[in-house]
Amino acid sequence: MTEKWLVGVDLGGTTIKMAFVDMYGEIIHKWEIPTDISDQGKNITADIAQSIEQKLKELNEPKSKLLGIGMGAPGPVQMTTGLVYEAINLGWKNYPIKDLLEAETSLPAVIDNDANIAAIGEMWKGAGEGAKDLICVTLGTGVGGGIIANGEIVHGVNGAGGEIGHITSIPEGGAPCNCGKTGCLETIASATGIVRMTKEKLASTDTASVLRQIYEETGKITAKDVFDAAKTNDALALEIIDYVTFHLGLALANLANGLNPEKIVIGGGVSKAGNMLAEKVSGYVKRFAFPRVAEGVHITMATLGNDAGVIGGAWLAKNKFAQ
Repeated sequence: MTEKWLVGVDLGGTTIKMAFVDMYGEIIHKWEIPTDISDQGKNITADIAQSIEQKLKELNEPKSKLLGIGMGAPGPVQMTTGLVYEAINLGWKNYPIKDLLEAETSLPAVIDNDANIAAIGEMWKGAGEGAKDLICVTLGTGVGGGIIANGEIVHGVNGAGGEIGHITSIPEGGAPCNCGKTGCLETIASATGIVRMTKEKLASTDTASVLRQIYEETGKITAKDVFDAAKTNDALALEIIDYVTFHLGLALANLANGLNPEKIVIGGGVSKAGNMLAEKVSGYVKRFAFPRVAEGVHITMATLGNDAGVIGGAWLAKNKFAQ
C-alpha cells in the first residue's frame, strides 16, 4: 500500500494555510489562499476543496492519496460534531464546519481550535520535542493558547479549554477585551495591547524615548519597535516590556502550578522578540511558580512559525483516521 498523505489546514482571518504532510509530520507541499470572509464566510469550505483538488492536479497525485483533513478554526469547537460555536472574525455562530468541509472535499475531517493545533504541532515536531505536558501560548494580534496534558489537548466541557488570553490580569479597571470582559491577558501581552499601552505611556508622560520620535515621525508604533527600543536600553520601552512580561509570567506560572508542565512554548509574532522575551518571562515564571513546578519547567520559543498549525492539523488527522 502506498503511503498516505495528511491534509493540514490552518484557517485564519486573512489567509488559509494548507499543507500535504506525511505520516512522520514532514511537510511535502505547503501553500496558502486568501480567506474569503464575504457572506459570513460561506465560501471558505468550497475554496479549500477547490484548492486541494488544484494542488493534487499540479502534483499529479490522485485524491486517494489523502487520508483525511485536520483543520484548526478560530474560536471554540465542539469536538464530536466539529461545530464552531463562534468565530467573530468570520461571522460564524454554531457553524457546522466539519460537515460542510466533508461534503465539499469528500474526505473525512477533524476540527479543533487554531491555537490548540499550533500547540499540537509544536509538541509533535517543534519546540515541545515530544513533551507530553506542555503549555503553548501564541502572542499575536491576540493571545491564544493550547494546553496539553499527558499527550492530550485539554478541551474542557464546552470547547473553551486553553483560553490563556482571557485569564484576568487586571481585576479592576483593565482595558476592554474583544471577549466582552476587561483586563484580560490579551489586552496586555498581545501586539495590540503592547501598542495601546505604548501610546498611553507616550500621552501621559514626557519621558524622552526613541518610541516618541518614531510615533511623532510616522504616526504609528509597532510591538517590534518597542522590543527593538528595549534592546537599546530605552527606559520607556524597558518599562513596557517589564510590565508585559510580569503579567505574562504570572499567568503562565499560575497555569503551570495546575499542570506541572515540562515545557512552556511561546510563539506568535511577538515571540520574534526572542531571548529578551523568553528570559524575562522565565524569570517571572520561576518567581511565581511553586518551587518544584519551577524546577521542572523549561520555557522555550516556538520553532515551527507559521507551519505549526498545518503540522498540528495533520497530527489530528493522523490520530483520528490512521489505523
